[in-house]
Amino acid sequence: MFVEESERVSVPDSDLDEDLDWDSEQLADTSTPLYEHYRFVADPGQTPVRADKFLFDRIGRISRNRIQLAAEAGCVFAGDNPIRSSYKVKPGDVLTIRMERPRNELEILPEDISLDIVYEDDSLLVVNKAAGMVVHPGHGNFTGTLLNALAYYLRHDNNFDPTDPRLGLVHRIDKDTSGLLVIAKNPDTKTHLSRQFFNKTTQRTYRALAWGRFEEKEGTIEGNIGRDLRNRTVMAVYPPNSEEGKPAVTHYSVLEEMAFVSWIECRLETGRTHQIRAHMSHIGHPLFSDEKYGGTCILRGNNTPKYRQFINNCFDICPRQALHAKTLGFEHPITGQWMSFDSELPTDLEKLLLRWQAYTQTLFDK
Repeated sequence: MFVEESERVSVPDSDLDEDLDWDSEQLADTSTPLYEHYRFVADPGQTPVRADKFLFDRIGRISRNRIQLAAEAGCVFAGDNPIRSSYKVKPGDVLTIRMERPRNELEILPEDISLDIVYEDDSLLVVNKAAGMVVHPGHGNFTGTLLNALAYYLRHDNNFDPTDPRLGLVHRIDKDTSGLLVIAKNPDTKTHLSRQFFNKTTQRTYRALAWGRFEEKEGTIEGNIGRDLRNRTVMAVYPPNSEEGKPAVTHYSVLEEMAFVSWIECRLETGRTHQIRAHMSHIGHPLFSDEKYGGTCILRGNNTPKYRQFINNCFDICPRQALHAKTLGFEHPITGQWMSFDSELPTDLEKLLLRWQAYTQTLFDK
């Protein structure tokens, strides 16, 4: 069947470039001014060629994949129009790469922010990120991020430079998603872990509260995920083998059914931006309280004043998408040992579940 984390996986070090390393959780906002990072003018004798190849041949020190990701993010322009990586460059075309921050002006300042450290050794650490924390500075969030907190926490580690793209965050989850992340303290560790994510040998499961009851208690969602062509602040699902987006696979299972919602587990094979959120919305089960993907509307249940009040109380308890990165497993890059981590649900999700369980019980008691 065709159906479709927060999360973007960092590619191996050879594919990283700090000038093109944007924060995928903060998608481009057309109202925000963009800063030009690169500009190239096609000469009069230019033969038709794809934009990603044209730019790759001229920039040189970044991968073609990074350029394609920049185009997906709406950062590559021909004139004043954002283009896809497949755009055919013509004589006289002016191609630019633009971002929401000035080039090379992003300084990551250490900030004394509390971190929930689940595990740490000389090579890496695992953090249980709180909801509401952006993982990387950028796009209007230059302070208060996970990387600012890490810069302070590891301030006495002479080998850790928060501005060095060869170490630090290996993968990311959305600002309002809570849960586990692994951070590399040195380049070799990041390369090893990045390859595990790229080769899909890591294990990640999420817990989420989704609107509605599922006909199939277990299933696999497949399809391409890419920017929505009409609203580039969200992701859309496209058919497999489409020119739009990139392949994405999510497996889900229903853990508990309540009145008009389901508590589910999701296991990721890929790590596309907003993957679970876009997948669930696509199959008609948006995550509860997920504003971007329709989860803040009353999608199930009788729309009575009493029920509306109950739902609004639930939104107050958990004013963000009900999504938590609960488990994380990977091979330790030095010892080769399999590392497995589990995290407790945050308080807001615990309270939300209890509220729905109690409401469901009242329906049965009638």
